[in-house]
Amino acid sequence: MVARLPALLLIGMQNDHFPGGLAPLEGIEAVAPKAAALLAQFRENDWPRFHVQHVSIRPGANHCVAGCCGVEFHDSLAPLPDEPVIVKHVANCFRDTTLHDDLWERDVGELVVAGACTHLCVDAAVRHAVDFGFACNVIEDACIARSVSHGGRTVSATDVHAAHLATLAGSYARVLSLEAWLARRHPEALAA
Repeated sequence: MVARLPALLLIGMQNDHFPGGLAPLEGIEAVAPKAAALLAQFRENDWPRFHVQHVSIRPGANHCVAGCCGVEFHDSLAPLPDEPVIVKHVANCFRDTTLHDDLWERDVGELVVAGACTHLCVDAAVRHAVDFGFACNVIEDACIARSVSHGGRTVSATDVHAAHLATLAGSYARVLSLEAWLARRHPEALAA
């Protein structure tokens, strides 16, 4: 039996989520290098990688709007010319995109998911991927959330991130650090 390939879904690492953007995520400067290291590993092994770009088309959208520089990928995580970009307009990167077919065409059996935001696009990607039969890994320190408010109460980004990872780990994905992923996939990567 031939092992099926892992594929990287790098979600929403766009200029508007970085300092100076219209919807910056607190702490993204610590997350971006982890995501970049993950991307580098996939490039070195020539494993499939997909950059997921959110393009807001709803009236009144205030970030990641088509035609604005904020919708573009951050320079540190920009796709190479041969790396597919999946453009989505909702949280779920499988909805109305070619992602499902692209993964099957490349014989992908396992997804590695990183990016923004843990509680929206990452969560939706993992849940839908599992429904389609893919095993999922979420790299916890290469993902980021934002604080949310409801009913007069604000929940910190750290707590939102932790709660969503705990839920995903319960039924949907293996949740692990970048270091643990590299050790699992490339033991020599940590010896250097």
